[in-house]
Amino acid sequence: MIETLLGGLLGGAFRLAPEILKWLDRKGERGHELAMQDKALEFEKLRGAQRMSEIGAGADAAWNVGAIETLREAVRTQGEKTGVSWADALSCSVRPVITYWFMALYCAAKTAAFAAAVTAGAGWGTAILHAWTEADQALWAGVLNFWFLGRVFDRVRP
Repeated sequence: MIETLLGGLLGGAFRLAPEILKWLDRKGERGHELAMQDKALEFEKLRGAQRMSEIGAGADAAWNVGAIETLREAVRTQGEKTGVSWADALSCSVRPVITYWFMALYCAAKTAAFAAAVTAGAGWGTAILHAWTEADQALWAGVLNFWFLGRVFDRVRP
């Protein structure tokens, strides 16, 4: 009797084993398919992001080209006369007025620093040495180069 019962159980188990294996295999296949779909979705996201960055880079390049062309056109037309005398005179006076205004403010600030140092008890030589910094030397060199070196280039250019 035990053999019959054992045989029935083993027969059922052996009959059930392929079904369990199929079920486990399908479960693995579904997991694999889901993982593959996740990878495909990840790939599509990356491809979309890359495409968007390409579009953004193209738009940036186009904008930069347009900005440079606009700047070039503005610089080119800056020296052209409009035919309106007061507008032309005002346009010609902008740079010199700003230059003189800046130099007046700069000289006033340096004079105030010098006067404050002398008032505080520093000697003239010490006050001058502390009022004139390396930044002032660099600024002065730039101004001299702009005005006098520019003349050299103007003579060389046809």
